[in-house]
Amino acid sequence: MAADTIFAVSSGRPPAAIAVLRISGVGAIDAATRLAGKLPPPRRAGVRALRDPADGQLLDRALILVFAGPATATGEDLVELHLHGGRAVVAAVERALAAIDGLRAAEPGEFTRRALTHGRIDLTEAEGLGDLLSAETDAQRRMALANSDGRLRRTVADWSAAATRLSAMVEAVLDHADEDDVDAGDDVLKSVRREAIALAEAITAVLAVPPVERLRDGIRVVLAGPPNAGKSTLLNALVGREAAIVSPLAGTTRDVIEIPVTRSGIAWLFLDTAGLRADSSDPIERIGIDRATGSIATADIVLWLGDDPAPVEAIALYPRYDVRDDIAVPADRIAVSATTGHGLDRLWQLLVDRAATLLPKVDDLSLNRRQAAHAGTAAAALMRASQQQDPLLLAEELRYGVQAFAALTGMRATEAVLDDLFGRFCIGK
Repeated sequence: MAADTIFAVSSGRPPAAIAVLRISGVGAIDAATRLAGKLPPPRRAGVRALRDPADGQLLDRALILVFAGPATATGEDLVELHLHGGRAVVAAVERALAAIDGLRAAEPGEFTRRALTHGRIDLTEAEGLGDLLSAETDAQRRMALANSDGRLRRTVADWSAAATRLSAMVEAVLDHADEDDVDAGDDVLKSVRREAIALAEAITAVLAVPPVERLRDGIRVVLAGPPNAGKSTLLNALVGREAAIVSPLAGTTRDVIEIPVTRSGIAWLFLDTAGLRADSSDPIERIGIDRATGSIATADIVLWLGDDPAPVEAIALYPRYDVRDDIAVPADRIAVSATTGHGLDRLWQLLVDRAATLLPKVDDLSLNRRQAAHAGTAAAALMRASQQQDPLLLAEELRYGVQAFAALTGMRATEAVLDDLFGRFCIGK
């Protein structure tokens, strides 16, 4: 598959003023020559008439840029056709390209995947680019841009270089184990153990930063409480639309309803849940209650609307304040009314303040779950290395650490990991 030459529109969907169609692979320059005749010099734009190689029919007059590999975005020969952005124009050029032997339409993320294969980027930069493409908030954009620009790659390279150096020091001791200066070898091993601990602690400090998924997927806020506590009404007020069905009948909400929203530059995911009660005999309602319980367990923030004690660390509310007879609001609760809006601004501010403790700061180095798993493996190996008295076992643990760094950056990534990542990219990227 990698030997094929691929093409796709890399700009927005037609119609548009301009459509940038990229061709990448060993046949890219030949294909462009068949359409346009003599091409402009590399990295210099030129206007050419594009004609169908089959019958010479004029397809468009386009701006052409040629980039000779390997110093290109994909590491291969790359040609850009800047077409007029009408649907018919783009479709005609794509048909002409598809008719050329060895050319085919690109799959989602295939241009970036080739950049990874040819060493133009590593896996952490590809993941950052994927996050950048889906960024909806400024914080998401800034974090993704930093990672796609190589911030994480450089840090991991430093970690890997340090672990490799320690490994080399141990190997040198092993190579000279039969020599007389045993004390010198012991001193080297002691130094290696100290540096292994320091490196493991540096990695652990990065692992303590909230994961990058919190920025991308949003803060999970679960509304929970007994039936008819006003959860659905409050959810609608918080998200600003009629997202959940509201009814005076108990048990209206049977399943978990998830509503994404962006506010204060933060992505949120609000979850409305079934009312919690122990005496339900309805099997469907019981399923809803079980799902509600599961949602509470995985929530970042729980808004508790019940009068009984709130779960630990939940934000306890005093809901439906406008219709309550007992006006004295308990000191540990926030009075809110979805009908009048009372208390909603205060609640939002509390949510934003709580989110600040759950989200990584833009200047922080934040890992996703895959990256954190490999970094954790490396830190554990380094910590074990610091405790080994046997130089052979010490060297082996250091090798485990270096291998984990290779997996983190994608040097040892599996096809399943790559398929999952690039399957989320758009075609043309």
